Amino acid sequence: MLRAFDGFSGTFPVLCALKIAPMIFVRPGELRQAEWTQFDLDKGEWRYLISKTKTEHLVPLATQAVAILRELHAMTGQGRFVFPSARSKLRPMSEAAINAALRRLGYDTRTEITGHGFRAMARTILHEELEQKPEVIEHQLAHAVPDDLGSAYNRTKFIRERRLMMQQWADYLDRIKVGAKVVSIAAHR
Repeated sequence: MLRAFDGFSGTFPVLCALKIAPMIFVRPGELRQAEWTQFDLDKGEWRYLISKTKTEHLVPLATQAVAILRELHAMTGQGRFVFPSARSKLRPMSEAAINAALRRLGYDTRTEITGHGFRAMARTILHEELEQKPEVIEHQLAHAVPDDLGSAYNRTKFIRERRLMMQQWADYLDRIKVGAKVVSIAAHR
C-alpha cells in the first residue's frame, strides 16, 4: 500500500495526506483540518486541539514527515490549511478525500483499510513488532491513559519517548516499503 501511494494520480495535497496519514496516525478529521500555524517544522512538532476533548496535543514529527510537509508548504503554505480543498483554499479537504483516494488506488474502505484504520495499524505494530510501551502509544493516539493514581497526579506526556517512537515508526514504514519492493521483484524472477 505504501508503494501504491507513490502512483497516486490525484492532487498533490491529497498525495501528501496519504503519505503522512500512516506515519503520524492522527484522527483523519484532525489531519484534514491541520493549519500551518500549528506546525513548527524546525522543531518537528505539530500542536493542535484534539477535536474530541478540546485538549492540546503534540505530535512529534519524524524527519520523513517534516520532509513531506516542507515540500507541501511550497504549494499550500501561503494559505490557512495544510491540506486545502481542491475547490477552495479557504476550506480543508473533504472528509471523504483520504478514503476516496484509497478506493481510487484499489483498496476497499469497508473491508481493507480506511483513513482511521492507520491508527489501529500503528497501535498494533508499534506494540507487537517494535515493542513500544502501550502507555506511550496511547498518549500518541491522544487517548486517556488509565492510571491508579488518577489524572490529577499523573501529568506524564512521554514526549521524549514519543519523539523516539515516531522516528522509529517512520523508519519502520520506510523499511517495509523498500522490503516489500525487494520481495516483489524477487518473486517475479
